[in-house]
Amino acid sequence: MSATIPAGVMDVRNPADGRLIATVAVDDRETVSLVAADLRDAQVGWAEASPRQRAKWLHRWRDWILDHTDELTNLLQAETGKVRPDALVETTASCEFISYYADHAAKFLAGEQVRSSSLLTLSKRLTTTYHPFPVVGMIMPWNFPITLFLMDAAPALAAGCAVLAKSSEETPLTCARIIEGWHEIGAPAVLAHVVGDGDSGAAVVDASDFVQFTGSTATGRAVAIRCAEHLKPMSLELGGKDPAIVLEDADLARAVEGIAWGALFNAGQVCISVERVYVVSEVYDEFVARLTQRVRSLAHGAAGRDVGAMVTARQVDIADRHVSEAVVAGARVLAGGTRSAVGNYYAPTVLVGVDHTMACMTEETFGPTIPVMQVADENEAIRLANDSAYGLSATVWTRDHARAQRIALQLNAGAVNINDVFSNLFATTLPHSGWKASGIGARLGGAHGLRKYCRVQAVTEPRIPVLSRELTWYPYTPRRAAMAGRVLRAAAGRGLWQRLGLNKENSK
Repeated sequence: MSATIPAGVMDVRNPADGRLIATVAVDDRETVSLVAADLRDAQVGWAEASPRQRAKWLHRWRDWILDHTDELTNLLQAETGKVRPDALVETTASCEFISYYADHAAKFLAGEQVRSSSLLTLSKRLTTTYHPFPVVGMIMPWNFPITLFLMDAAPALAAGCAVLAKSSEETPLTCARIIEGWHEIGAPAVLAHVVGDGDSGAAVVDASDFVQFTGSTATGRAVAIRCAEHLKPMSLELGGKDPAIVLEDADLARAVEGIAWGALFNAGQVCISVERVYVVSEVYDEFVARLTQRVRSLAHGAAGRDVGAMVTARQVDIADRHVSEAVVAGARVLAGGTRSAVGNYYAPTVLVGVDHTMACMTEETFGPTIPVMQVADENEAIRLANDSAYGLSATVWTRDHARAQRIALQLNAGAVNINDVFSNLFATTLPHSGWKASGIGARLGGAHGLRKYCRVQAVTEPRIPVLSRELTWYPYTPRRAAMAGRVLRAAAGRGLWQRLGLNKENSK
């Protein structure tokens, strides 16, 4: 933010050329609190509506987004510097999250009859019910202002929550416009957007009943601490350093294409980007040659159609530092390795001669770099893939499906894509979770992706006519205590005679 900008506002600039797009007002803590209070009031009626009634509004919202695809794509490109194909993924495919949770909310929220597992509750009707958190606070990063918002807002709204959203200060415009669309269709006032930096984000955390945060591991720790202080539930998706393993029996043509796209899509600014590659020695040279040729062929920069700009200059600095430090330590650049003089561009880069002493292999780059390391065999590849503080996702490339499944089970990652990249991100029926420093909890995952925004309630009710008092209630008498003891022993799971208290050895 420029020092000449008045207090209380911030400039939004196009990362591709630095031109000013908009100047927006910053929402302070008091404003955030007032917005949250209005959402809390509106949520009462929203929660009382049936899942099908809420689904009607969600479907109308989805249709509004699709009807405004061109407008939203243009705005998204302007504030992120994405190439148009990358931007269209957000403005179209992301609507799948709305459709899925709107269509399944009634089923996922229905009370569940639970079977008894104990003699003590055989005569009871056991039910699990789900009740939405009043206000869900969502803090999104700058790499996917639409996708990561809809991924979380759709199930929360379908569950009956109100949603208080804060985009990154770098990219507040497109998400705000989509939320305007919610209000333009006349939907209930249970969705709001606030703008600001870390202070505004902290206010969102304090004003919410559940927090969904996506961003850096460092900021995620601060959010977790604040939530713990208030005993507030949360879900965190944090950093990643996702590995790819290429085995000697891989389809190299597909592996090269998949890894190139998986590493460079959205200029490498994807939570599950391929950030490091381990290739067994038998196919290492051929893989590197093919990958280098593919990366060199990509159009990037101001006139590029394949790889767009990075959102922030700081992220360009990180990518440039990782490459420069690796070269000093002995790595070689086979493609790219340069930054643009104008705009936040960094050339798609292939690095070889790398190892785990280098930041490019151990720290999150979040940029268009592909460091490739030669390994002896699959065991070394697995060991190095797991040698990381992160555990978001991984990919395995082999024609042997049984081998791939076996390797997947050994990888410390929340998701493993076999002979593919990014598939799990749009698989709404699968959980998207991070292990280790990559997060807490999971987004998506079928019913879990919606129920995470609910408080779970257990309800018990007698199935049969009841006495005026239970056997274990007052008054305590020796006879009633003996009878209760036999019932409790039976419920504890011993043998039949022992359950009835008739085993002489156990009755001594």
